[in-house]
Amino acid sequence: MTVNRREAVLIGAAHYRRKSYGKNHPLAIPRVSLAFDVIRAYGALSDDEFRVSRVATPRELERFHTRDYIQALRRSEAFGHVRHEDRLRHALGTLENPYFPGVFHTPALATGGSIQGAEEVLAGRHAFSPAGGMHHAMPDQARGFCYFNDVVLAILTLRDAGRRVLYLDLDAHHGDGVEAAFWDDPAVLTVSVHMDTAYAYPFHGGTLQDQGGPLAPGSSLNVPLPKGTGDADYLAVLRHILPVACARFAPDVIVLQAGTDALHGDPLGRFRLSTAGFLAAVADVIGVGLPILVTGGGGYHPLLLARAWTGVWALLSGRELPATLPEAAAQALRAVGWDVDEDEPYYDNLFLSRLDYPDSDRASDWLPAFLRRLDDHTVLRPKPWVS
Repeated sequence: MTVNRREAVLIGAAHYRRKSYGKNHPLAIPRVSLAFDVIRAYGALSDDEFRVSRVATPRELERFHTRDYIQALRRSEAFGHVRHEDRLRHALGTLENPYFPGVFHTPALATGGSIQGAEEVLAGRHAFSPAGGMHHAMPDQARGFCYFNDVVLAILTLRDAGRRVLYLDLDAHHGDGVEAAFWDDPAVLTVSVHMDTAYAYPFHGGTLQDQGGPLAPGSSLNVPLPKGTGDADYLAVLRHILPVACARFAPDVIVLQAGTDALHGDPLGRFRLSTAGFLAAVADVIGVGLPILVTGGGGYHPLLLARAWTGVWALLSGRELPATLPEAAAQALRAVGWDVDEDEPYYDNLFLSRLDYPDSDRASDWLPAFLRRLDDHTVLRPKPWVS
């Protein structure tokens, strides 16, 4: 392992060793704990880089979420079920947002970790809050498996300090909750690269035409991509928009949502990104050179997720890790017992290497026209010269 250390911290908690999302929630798979196991197997986390996540307080949560909604979650946790009126009003206890023991504590813990991450960034360190990234949650409702929107509250922490924030969402699904929160804030630019909502959740919004509210035109940049988007197209799009957005918006800090459901093989994604391509995208964002808070997000294949987030932490902390997995990492991955895609040709490599590579480096025929359409976005158009 080669180290060119950057000052960075990784935020977690022993709570994630348990079934923190119960049995029926889509996130009830090893995610944060498994990523930590692989990272530690590489010897890539020192004691001074680790932070124990704290639980966000109700007062902190009320900066974005309504008091009634917070109380509904606390009440559900205390009573062990969701009341009918809370289910109807707050979309709790549904197939999309099921009840589980700790339905308040677990998302509040993830939110506290992301707020801590923002505080670490303000103190001059990069930060990674892998339990965070719950970008769909709305002020008064759970949405898309998300209960508290930790990303919004982390950005508000940065805004309190006067920072201009570029929020970049690499999750396969549109970051609708974060976009809605800052729709009219000219000091936050939300950029979401996602599956087109014509075929993917949340099935509305997230189009090129959605560019921010009347008080902040151009404050939202959506990049809806077709099924089957692979490394070449994805990286071409990101490298087309990122430098221009940074130059024209002039952010002070970046918040990167690094959900892994864009990886080929994820059961809820329809892209074909390799782990190498995903990490190349993350490296491009870190390479901008600004202070950065990285959160987790979606990701429903635990083996893909743990390998990818290990790479994210390596990039953020300035480590060069070998591709070959240490034996302890391979054992941790095998212990999960994940066999959903055991007949796929890539399956064996999941236990041998932390990297997968693209099938093809050829860009799609639709890419040039799509890039031209992106250039019409308010934040990407050249500003008229003023004498």
